[in-house]
Amino acid sequence: MIRYGLLGFGNHCVKRLVPAFPGARNSSLTGLWRRDQEKAAVNGREYSIEHVFATAEELCASPAIDAVFVTSPDALHLPHVLLALAHGKPVLCEKPLAMRAAEVEQMLAAAGAAGKCLGVAQNFRYNKSVELMRDWIAAGRIGRPALASAQFCYGAEGSPRKWIYDPALACGGPIGDVGIHCIDALRFVLNCRVSAVTTLARGDAQSDPLEAYAAIGLDFECGAMGAVTVTTRAAYRSLIEVAGETGTIVSEYGLTVDSDVDVVLWREGKVAERKTVSNSDCYTLMLDSFSDWVQGRGEYRASGTDGLHNQLVLDGAYASWRTGERQTLPAS
Repeated sequence: MIRYGLLGFGNHCVKRLVPAFPGARNSSLTGLWRRDQEKAAVNGREYSIEHVFATAEELCASPAIDAVFVTSPDALHLPHVLLALAHGKPVLCEKPLAMRAAEVEQMLAAAGAAGKCLGVAQNFRYNKSVELMRDWIAAGRIGRPALASAQFCYGAEGSPRKWIYDPALACGGPIGDVGIHCIDALRFVLNCRVSAVTTLARGDAQSDPLEAYAAIGLDFECGAMGAVTVTTRAAYRSLIEVAGETGTIVSEYGLTVDSDVDVVLWREGKVAERKTVSNSDCYTLMLDSFSDWVQGRGEYRASGTDGLHNQLVLDGAYASWRTGERQTLPAS
């Protein structure tokens, strides 16, 4: 059993991560640290977490902790990952992995020097809906993929994550927050890397200087073209679809974890197959997959090395928005 300590304990931990541990077969929540120590003490009692640490270093150094899950704001990922690795702990880190690709390279160098695992919490890679789309595409059920798209919308007003539009703490607006999920999901279902990125985006009075709306164009190395649209100014919606030479796969709300999801295969304007799946266990599956990887059993689906590519895509997306120019990524 891998005993996890959480560095950071905000709304995401309460809503998604804490409920994921009880169903895990090889992962337990043993400790936490958060910047507000009074809230940390309350959280520890409320969720029966054995250890509440006074400092991040105390958590990372503790023999009661086997792996560190970094869930702090984006700008704290680099120091927290480096701290955990310096204490010889494998690290699972929330997305986006860092503020920019150069920071990810520092993380990877430290993980290599420590001989410890570094993974990214791309939980949607463990969604049944995303897995099914990947399997159907790999089986040739739509022929060669030509177009791929994903959308993620939600309303940020009233969000308990007060730092979401603070450029000192957040990698970006919705591009960094949920656009990274869309980019990663398309990469995963296509089993392909991105070769170039082009972005249109704009902010508003509440988000400035970060974006509130964005449309991202993606060129994939496999020849498909992609589009990701995100905003924090609309009702919740998630969508993922891929059109190929002989068919299309669509999953409305395919990135949700709160209700059953339909994955639909279309051919010649008709439904050829429809399958309903649940993504409710994706966080639990992600935790156990990382735990198994730490123990030398199997491969985790979102390693830090893979996460570097996603961070390069994010860097390119923001550079394209600021310069108005298409950004070419390093060849794989």
